[in-house]
Amino acid sequence: MDKPQDAYSIADLAREFSVTPRAIRFYEDKGLIAPAREGLRRIYSARDRVRLKLILRGKRLGFTLREIQEIIDLYDAEPTGEAQLRRLIESCQRSRAALRQQMDDIRITLEELDAVESQCSQLLHSQTEGEQVPPP
Repeated sequence: MDKPQDAYSIADLAREFSVTPRAIRFYEDKGLIAPAREGLRRIYSARDRVRLKLILRGKRLGFTLREIQEIIDLYDAEPTGEAQLRRLIESCQRSRAALRQQMDDIRITLEELDAVESQCSQLLHSQTEGEQVPPP
């Protein structure tokens, strides 16, 4: 049986979005997408394709699956998108704050690594010149 023009197989979507079929089935198990069934075969609609694209974009932006689900559900409930846009803005702000905190943590860790490396280099240099220097 031929598939409709706006229908996609799991292999089609996996190839298009560079994800595994297993990942797509995972999102299906979580209720984020709901393909039609033809026996054991999954038939994904244009709507499923768009939802998968939104899911993957949300993951790249650092959103949780729950946040992604809420945003998608808001769009389904209110196609004008006002509530969805407000929720998306909140999620962006929360994600941005978390990423800034991670940047601060990474900066501090890098500074600590620089200090330890410098101390080790000084110790190594002192030992090669014959001095006895206690370890850092």
